[in-house]
Amino acid sequence: MEFKGRGAPLSVQGVETACATLAVRDVELWTVIQVETKGCGFLADRRPKILFERHWFHKFTGGKFSAEHPDISNAEAGGYAGGAGEFARLAAAMKLDRLAALKSASWGLGQIMGFNAARAGYADAGAMIAAFADGEDAQAQAMASFIAKGAEAAALREHRWDDFAAAYNGPAYKQNEYDARLATAYERLAAGPLPDLRLRAAQLYLGYLGFDPRGVDGVLGNGTRQALRAFQAEEALPQTGALDQATEQRLRVLAG
Repeated sequence: MEFKGRGAPLSVQGVETACATLAVRDVELWTVIQVETKGCGFLADRRPKILFERHWFHKFTGGKFSAEHPDISNAEAGGYAGGAGEFARLAAAMKLDRLAALKSASWGLGQIMGFNAARAGYADAGAMIAAFADGEDAQAQAMASFIAKGAEAAALREHRWDDFAAAYNGPAYKQNEYDARLATAYERLAAGPLPDLRLRAAQLYLGYLGFDPRGVDGVLGNGTRQALRAFQAEEALPQTGALDQATEQRLRVLAG
């Protein structure tokens, strides 16, 4: 199981559907996404972003692997590698217990734990992961479905960030200032602008093709301009550093 799919970017319909599920505006949705995954649900290799939680693997396997494999099975959280390194940890755990490993990682835009697949609208972790690999619309909707079923939904609508943090991130949310980061992200996003989905899709495609835009945020910053110019040069397009129609079309052909 390589976890790679289309890696389709979040669409207008995807945002609207998730917001309708939660009865929130897009700014609230983006607030959670920003804090959970810095605004993007995929790595540059088209695999969903994950975080492998060794303490959950320890719990699901009764701790039987913890003595010999404390890096991936441990009563204490931690040991994170970040980025693609989390898939190496997941792969090692899957060799020991595949199902427990899949359940012990958080996935996609909203970092939904595999063991929460049913609450997010899927039959099991495998089905959820396959949908997440296909595109961010599924990731956003799963996050919305998960939140809508709990106390988080009202807290999100009312901007009660501490209550949302406790319900969504867990009782230890203060350790990583989850509530404060939500409040900060909301204030910045509410002031505008919100991510431009067209530009954001281009950033994702640039990353897939090996041109690092230095973030998938839907904002035309220096990193995105440089990546666009490099792509345009390789494709013999005018090196404007802007997302013109010809550049966008070529990106979609090569990476969409």
